[in-house]
Amino acid sequence: MAVAFHEVWKPAAYDTDLHARMGVSYATQAFNITRTALRREMVLALARLWDRRPEAVGMQAIAANVGNKSVMDVLVAERSANMGIQGAADQVREEMDKKAKAVLALVVKYDRGGSHAAVLKKLITLRNERLAHRQTVPVAVTGDNVDDAEIEVFYQDNLRLINILLSLVKGQAYDPEDTAGIFRHYAGHFWAAARGEQTEGHPNYRGRPGQPRAGQRT
Repeated sequence: MAVAFHEVWKPAAYDTDLHARMGVSYATQAFNITRTALRREMVLALARLWDRRPEAVGMQAIAANVGNKSVMDVLVAERSANMGIQGAADQVREEMDKKAKAVLALVVKYDRGGSHAAVLKKLITLRNERLAHRQTVPVAVTGDNVDDAEIEVFYQDNLRLINILLSLVKGQAYDPEDTAGIFRHYAGHFWAAARGEQTEGHPNYRGRPGQPRAGQRT
């Protein structure tokens, strides 16, 4: 969900040609609502991956299991048995230990005391106070709000986490970037047709303000 929302949102946020086509038309109002909704859902999807509630399966809980030797022993035994190669257990453990360390490093990066813990804290605060719920007393916007650059880094780190975890736990070779490429392609086709009524090609096109309409004398 995060990948789909992010890739469809990105052109709406950064495609200057698309912005020019939308202009300051009436259609731009719905465009801005759509863009905001996509961003909201993307942030909510990312935040769900890091829920700390007991009933949720968040990244911290997953990391705790990945760092548990007993759990890793079971995973190594299963993977070695599935390979059907005599004496493969040592090599399998070495590779899986590397992946487990990579998972732990990424989770620690955003966990309490980590180098990017403030980013996750701001993201969860944004989710709790503004996106998923509304404070009874409005909170003033400050410089402590998470910005797009921080969300992008967090998003890329989560793609990496999913890639490693699927390989480590399920033995699946899945790259989320492949999924991103698919939705990027879809988004390109969708936004290519988007334009405001002041842009030629729109069904309700009547010319730009201050410009003569087709067939009108200057």
